Amino acid sequence: MRIELPAMVTTAAPGLVLRPWRDDDLDTLLEAYRDPVLQRWTQNPVTTVDEGRQWLEQARQDWDDGRRFTFAALEDGADGPRLVACVVLKRVAPGRPVAEVGYWTAAWARGRGVAPRAVTALSRWAFDRFTGLARLDLLHQVDNPASCRVAEKSGYLFQEVLPAYPPFPRDGHRHSLAAPSVS
Repeated sequence: MRIELPAMVTTAAPGLVLRPWRDDDLDTLLEAYRDPVLQRWTQNPVTTVDEGRQWLEQARQDWDDGRRFTFAALEDGADGPRLVACVVLKRVAPGRPVAEVGYWTAAWARGRGVAPRAVTALSRWAFDRFTGLARLDLLHQVDNPASCRVAEKSGYLFQEVLPAYPPFPRDGHRHSLAAPSVS
C-alpha cells in the first residue's frame, strides 16, 4: 500500500513522513526495541528476528483488515530517511465514534518533538479518513509523564484517571481529541 503522511517541519527539526511499515524496516525495528525504556512501556517487545517478522506481518494484516493502522515515522538525515517513531491508530470500526492512538519514539529521536508531530499527523489523517469518527483517545500509565506531555503537545486534553486493567499494572490517564468542527 502506498500512503505517506507529512508531519510539520519546525525550526528545531526536519519534517517527518509517516508510511506503513515494510519488510526492509526489520533491522531498524529491532534496533529501536533494544532500548530498555521502550521495552518498559511496551506490552509486547520485539527482541528477536522472528518476533520482528511477526510484528511486521501483523502490521500488514491489520492494514489489510482495516482495523489497525501502524505507521513508521521517518526523518530525513544525512544518510537518508531514518526511523524515529511509530504511531498507530487502533480500535477503528465502521460506525464506531471513538478510536485510540498509540505511539513510541526511538531512543535516538527523543526530546526533539517527534512524537507530538507524528501523533498530530496521524490524528488529522484519522479524522479525514474515517467518517463518523468523533474522538481519538490516547492512553498511558500514570507514571509516564513524557506521554502526558506528548498528549498535551498534540492537542489531546486530559479527561480522567483510569483504574489499572490487565495487562497494565498501574492506573492510567485518558487524553482525548475531538474531531475538528466542520464549518
